Amino acid sequence: MKTKIYRGETDVEQTANTGHPRRWAILAVLVVSLLVVVLDNTVLNVALRTLADPDRGLGATQSELEWAINSYTLVFAGLLFSFGVLGDRFGRKRFLLVGLALFGLASLLSAYAQNPGQLIGARALMGIGGAAIMPVTLSIISNVFDPRERGKAIGVWSGAVGLAIAIGPILGGTLLEHFWWGSVFLINVPIVVAGLIAVAILVPESRNPRPGRIDIPGVLMSVVGLIGLTYGIIKGGEDGFGSAEVLLTGGGGLVVLAAFVWYESRVAFPSLDVRLFKIPRFSAPIAAIGLTFFASMGVFFFSSFYLQLVRDYSPLQTGLLFLPFAIAQLIFAPRSHGMVQKFGAKAVTATGLALVVLSLVGFIFVDASTAVWFLLVVFFVQGVGMANIMAPSTESIMSALPREKAGVGSAVSNTIRQVASALGIAILGSILAAVYRGQIEPTTAALPPGARDVANESISGAYGVAAQAGPAGGRLVSAANDAFMTAMHWAAGSAAIVLLLGMAAAVIWMPGRQAGADHVQPVEQAEAGELATAS
Repeated sequence: MKTKIYRGETDVEQTANTGHPRRWAILAVLVVSLLVVVLDNTVLNVALRTLADPDRGLGATQSELEWAINSYTLVFAGLLFSFGVLGDRFGRKRFLLVGLALFGLASLLSAYAQNPGQLIGARALMGIGGAAIMPVTLSIISNVFDPRERGKAIGVWSGAVGLAIAIGPILGGTLLEHFWWGSVFLINVPIVVAGLIAVAILVPESRNPRPGRIDIPGVLMSVVGLIGLTYGIIKGGEDGFGSAEVLLTGGGGLVVLAAFVWYESRVAFPSLDVRLFKIPRFSAPIAAIGLTFFASMGVFFFSSFYLQLVRDYSPLQTGLLFLPFAIAQLIFAPRSHGMVQKFGAKAVTATGLALVVLSLVGFIFVDASTAVWFLLVVFFVQGVGMANIMAPSTESIMSALPREKAGVGSAVSNTIRQVASALGIAILGSILAAVYRGQIEPTTAALPPGARDVANESISGAYGVAAQAGPAGGRLVSAANDAFMTAMHWAAGSAAIVLLLGMAAAVIWMPGRQAGADHVQPVEQAEAGELATAS
């Protein structure tokens, strides 16, 4: 192989491509596998009303509906890091096959659940399968693509993440228009079967050739800490962050994670080399991704209530309004690598963050009669911004590691994304609830205590009370809409402020155009130099 690397203003010439001959076909298989997993994070949201119906669904209570969503997120986030590490050791293809099989089986069980408890359990099992799939897809990409093509491949992978987030509600709404509620899970099964066949034929096995010993204490601490923290976040969003249970589980999770970091910095064969966080092009993009998903998933959470309750759109109509977000991901995510080569990762990521902040500011000006075109523009701008954050940030993370440790970078970035999403929904949801209660209480003061508590809890509760209040119900609905809009503006503003921190991290620590050009050198050489500096 002949390799020439020039720095500064000169060009780069590399005459051999070290990528796998079937790398693009492999990428297609990995994208389909990823789509199924990420879709399931959002597809259930539009089915909640149906699942609560005792005739058309399972008659699930509000708490049971929340845990049908959260059981998946809780297990998924808690196991991502560990499964990425174990996939590096025992084989990524093997983990992908096992994860797909488990995900398909759990989808089948979810589709035919007979009660809410069975659905919650099956969803948790889906989370285990999803956690085995997601980190190894990115690890395999890092191993089958030459460093010069890896950025483009990661752009396609990142676009699939954003696309799945957006098309989940569309797919769920379409299925509910024509089939029973279980169809939103059953559709996963044929896709998984096709994926298993394609992975078995196309995807090569890969693992870390020098894995060392298994860090069992580190793996256990990461699982316990992440599950405790995530559970505390979710429970805090339901009951408030001052309850003893939240403080015990969330605070305990933080303590365990702190002990994990301390332990990993001292053990000979760590699951996670914490020295990596001293490398700016590893830690800064992780912060950018985490803060982006904190803000964006919180927005998706309250915008779904806005569209289906305040605007009275159907689940399918609500899903279609997210279509501009998906289109933006399809157009801009695959092109973000070229933008990085031209302008540098710092400029592209900071611009993407600025666009997402702009979309959040747009929500501050949304009211109960805002034109649909304005909502479409806001979602499109948000999609463009995220497309230009995910790909360059993910490429920066993966280029900071040697190929054999790709699972570590993948697992860390995916775990941060899931935990940040849960935290965004919980904290922004708490802001939404607190402001809503403060705004609605003057109107509900004259209601009976039971009805007053229900109306003060949420806008959906107020709608339920209004349906039984006769002529006075219209005034309550109007007051609930006004209170919710004020609360949504506060939540959107808070999300925008948080994301400004991500912009600061990108501007200060992300690599610029010169550093981006240097990424064409062998990853192992870059890693060795930066780790020496970090040490």
